[in-house]
Amino acid sequence: MIKVVVNGALGKMGKEVVNAVKASTDMELIQECDINNSLDNYLSKNSVDVVVDFTRPEARMENVKTILNHGAAGVIGTTGFTDEDLEEIKKLCKKNKKGIIVAPNFAIGTILQMHFSRIAAKYFDTAEIVEYHHNQKADFPSGTAIKTAQLMAKERELFNPKLNDVVSNLDGARGADFKGIHIHSVRLPGMVAHQEVIFGEKGQYLTIRHDAVSRECYMSGVLMSIREVVKIDKLIYGLESLLGL
Repeated sequence: MIKVVVNGALGKMGKEVVNAVKASTDMELIQECDINNSLDNYLSKNSVDVVVDFTRPEARMENVKTILNHGAAGVIGTTGFTDEDLEEIKKLCKKNKKGIIVAPNFAIGTILQMHFSRIAAKYFDTAEIVEYHHNQKADFPSGTAIKTAQLMAKERELFNPKLNDVVSNLDGARGADFKGIHIHSVRLPGMVAHQEVIFGEKGQYLTIRHDAVSRECYMSGVLMSIREVVKIDKLIYGLESLLGL
């Protein structure tokens, strides 16, 4: 049995992870940590295989260091990691001989959407990303949108080359810019998590969309990550490699 701690257990995603781990036949939920129940304090007194972390972006690196320093592996759903953060995590994994999986998104459909978008980026040089989330989400743009843009940018150096001379009538109207890919963030009550990647060409456009209507859709990816992270001693960023993509 894989001994699992869920950090951020009182959050929306944390509650789903708690239920999914409890229902699994090869895992044991041994602790639920949250703001009133310190992860560091618990790990200092108990042996743990995997910590699943769904907390806040500002706590991301502190939690990763706590997990590794106490000899556990980690599955991290918290967003906000920079390239510098990921490089540091690689070194920490090597030093502690434990694995960390950082995933901007655990929904299999979203991973496939990102993969399809990377393929489409080979053939379209004009693209934009629109991501929609509930209005309680702590950051923007989403980690999924950033990861999608990063994957697309591996196929070409610059997108939207013909739109560089447009005039803005209102600051921010075109959203964030990642190598020419404009990323727009919508935050409204009633939404869960949705993303459109829109490609355009003369006489046509292609939309690749994923809709998460329930947080249950993330659990297969979370459970897969828990099972895999105990087998590695390095950082894996994103679930593409776990799916063979």
